[in-house]
Amino acid sequence: MVSKRTRYMRAAAAAAAGALPCLAFPAPALWWFAYVALVPWMLLLRSAPTGRRAALEGWLGGAGFIVAVHHWLLPSLHVFLLPLAALLGLLWIPWALLVREFLGGAPDPGRAAAAMLLVPAGWLLSELVRSWQGLGGPWGLLGASQWQVPPALRLASVGGVWLVSLLVVAVNCAVVLLIAVPGARVPAVAGVTGCALLIGVVWLWVPRPAVSGALRVAVVQPGLVADGPDSTDVRFAAGERLTRTLAGQRVDLVVWGESSVGADLAARPDLAGRLASLSAEVGAPLLVNVDARRPAGPAAATAAAPAAVPGATPGGGIYKSSVLVGPRGPTGDRYDKMRLVPFGEYVPARSLLGWASSVGKAAGEDRRRGVNPVLMSLPGRPGVRIGPLVCFESAFPDMSRRLTRDGAALLIAQSATSSFQHSWAPAQHASLGALRAAEDGRPMVHATLTGISTVYGPSGERIGPALPTSARTAQVYEVPLARGTTFYVRFGSWPVGACLALLAVYCTVEGARSLGLRKPVPEPTTPPARTARG
Repeated sequence: MVSKRTRYMRAAAAAAAGALPCLAFPAPALWWFAYVALVPWMLLLRSAPTGRRAALEGWLGGAGFIVAVHHWLLPSLHVFLLPLAALLGLLWIPWALLVREFLGGAPDPGRAAAAMLLVPAGWLLSELVRSWQGLGGPWGLLGASQWQVPPALRLASVGGVWLVSLLVVAVNCAVVLLIAVPGARVPAVAGVTGCALLIGVVWLWVPRPAVSGALRVAVVQPGLVADGPDSTDVRFAAGERLTRTLAGQRVDLVVWGESSVGADLAARPDLAGRLASLSAEVGAPLLVNVDARRPAGPAAATAAAPAAVPGATPGGGIYKSSVLVGPRGPTGDRYDKMRLVPFGEYVPARSLLGWASSVGKAAGEDRRRGVNPVLMSLPGRPGVRIGPLVCFESAFPDMSRRLTRDGAALLIAQSATSSFQHSWAPAQHASLGALRAAEDGRPMVHATLTGISTVYGPSGERIGPALPTSARTAQVYEVPLARGTTFYVRFGSWPVGACLALLAVYCTVEGARSLGLRKPVPEPTTPPARTARG
């Protein structure tokens, strides 16, 4: 019988162990720690006396993971982060049960080999479910901790961040077997060897993106602006001043960060005129981001440009939109942000959770969503099209993949993390660009208002200097373009499908076995006894 004190100690240990993987992500960025970060949690789960206890410790560890990775949300969500973590922590219960089932006790080699497949698949299931935008999106996927490791980035070009997550969990699983199950060392070593061989094969035989030309892209980072009634005007003027320094530097494109323009350009032709003059002065188009209320109606949707706007949303409301501006004004290309940040840009089920806006910094009014992704033709560079994303859309692998399949030569994420300026958030967000670039074989520009702004080449390698949160500057990058299609772009998230199929087979086998055990055994029949007649 486990004492109450022991139960409490195990519960606290589960929450703490679940939080450990956060150290593998930026800002600590101890990427190597990811390969052992799950070991304490898994050792605890395998020793759980019952399945119910394992489920509880899986839930607590999952909640600890969410709080640790997203702790920088506390100024915005306050205590609301805790119930959110408690909800998302439930997603780790199936994984915890798999850990206890396959790693608990003294597993034989067959069960240990199955653990090397099913335990990573169970982890990926939790990542897949919480990647739904309504649950916060794919922020803090374990594979994303490997954003600065070239072999892992090459692996991402084959199976996306999902394949990298699987590899990391498999190595953790092997370490647990080596530590706790001496009789299972052979399958553990075989599993680690298989992971190493996979990385070697991918590194040696998977082709790298073929570089074909380059673009000179300037990122304008105006820095932090004090909140106030004129903050949007001050930020715009700062961006204007920095952009003028680019004159004569022969740039092909100038990128401003998210919410860099605080008024609808159709309603403020003076701002549209100032941007057009900047474009003419610099000799390159400007990709700005408008965060403003837009009136309803198709006329309003196209008032800023003579051409119809692809992907435009005619309904009125507040939008975040990437807008391309040339020397004659807006070109007609505009992308309205499709995936909004829960609580930051809209409140899910506002009728029930609207009180969150009075507790923290949740959105007082829901922003409107765009309807389609948009590719923008780059003036002066025939055949070159750019694919814009806004803010945390860069966390979604499917969005950049869709843009690449549609023909994007350059991926651009416009972001602003000024609300979390002195936290891990800017570094975490900037790191996502490396994964998207490697997955799609296309360069990615991550442009922010207040840092960290970064540029990545088509293999996920960093191009030029990153602009820290202290920088107020305009930086020009020589961005290599690439041809070809990565395995991930061609086949998508196939590791997810493979894991779901594997888990389905396991559940089917276990279900059939359970039914077989419950099936009543028929009573033996005997022939009727012969009676003698006298």
